[in-house]
Amino acid sequence: MKFYGKSALLIALFTLAACQHGQKSSDNAVVSDPDADRCGASAYQNYVGQPLSALSKLQFEHPVRAIPYHSAVTMDFNLNRLNFLGDKDNLITRVYCG
Repeated sequence: MKFYGKSALLIALFTLAACQHGQKSSDNAVVSDPDADRCGASAYQNYVGQPLSALSKLQFEHPVRAIPYHSAVTMDFNLNRLNFLGDKDNLITRVYCG
C-alpha cells in the first residue's frame, strides 16, 4: 500500500472514531454526589412536564419553592430547599436543590 493509501485509511479511522457518541445520562439518573441532592430533588424528577399546581397536593420535609415563569426569587443558596422551575405554560421544567 502506498503512502497515500495508508494516510487515507488513517484519516478514515480517525473520522470514524470522532463520530462515536459517549453514553448519555438521562434526566432521571441517580445523583452520585449525596451533598448535591441534599433536598431530595432526584425523587421528584417525575414531576417534570406536569403543572406547577400538582405540587399543592404534596407534603415535603424540606423547604420548597415553586418558581413560575419570569418570577422574582431570592438569590440565597440553600442546599436543603427543593425548587420547581416553571415555564410559560406553568409546566415544571426543572427540579433542583438550591
